Amino acid sequence: MSALLEARGLRVTYGGVVAVEGLDLTVPEGSVVGLIGPNGAGKTSAIDALTGYHPAAAGSVLFDGNDITRLRPHWRARAGLGRTFQSVELFDDLTVRENLQVAADHVGVGRALRDLFGPRRPTPREGVDWALGLCDLEDEADQDPRRLSAGRRKLVGVARALAQRPRLVLLDEPAAGLDTDESHELGERLRTMPAAGVSVLLVDHDMSLVLGVCDEIYVLDFGKLIARGTPAEIRENPAVISAYLGGAEVGADA
Repeated sequence: MSALLEARGLRVTYGGVVAVEGLDLTVPEGSVVGLIGPNGAGKTSAIDALTGYHPAAAGSVLFDGNDITRLRPHWRARAGLGRTFQSVELFDDLTVRENLQVAADHVGVGRALRDLFGPRRPTPREGVDWALGLCDLEDEADQDPRRLSAGRRKLVGVARALAQRPRLVLLDEPAAGLDTDESHELGERLRTMPAAGVSVLLVDHDMSLVLGVCDEIYVLDFGKLIARGTPAEIRENPAVISAYLGGAEVGADA
């Protein structure tokens, strides 16, 4: 499979603090790749740098072979790079469908001027309907998000990132706060995405989820990559067991 996203020697700093050091990471097109590590390992910092929300101090980021290291987040999104955030901030005064529509509606200067001085054109709904279907949210499309369970709200957050029809979506802790059944449902949704044309970079602490859905997993500790491999290889890796779970078998109690 060809590389869709590549980080080469990625370094992320905050003042004098190094959050990520020399990260090489590849997400092949049509895959689900995991990025794990203990709290403070640099996972979210890596996602922020990959999506442009924090500048890389060194290294480069390539998307579909193009260098996007200096592009702003909205330009990366338009190129096909989507993301979610740890906190699912939905608009509770909008329906589920309307939450997705806000994300799908690309409002540029030209579009804003046309809407201001000319007849307003209907907004295309294909991306919204596609995302609702992919996340199995059609039945809740017209509901108030406050009526949904935590698991369904998380899926709305994922669907909102998908409404722009990205080629790759970076998911930051999508299973946080979910029970076992909800996490399992999320995993089933994630496994369908590559077949629908969306590759996934997954960051999560739910080891059952990560080991169950990912084709390959990268492990960070103190900002440095300590392991890379298949779920089976990561489960048995001594450095991962020591750094991530303090000696317990990876995934044993997940």
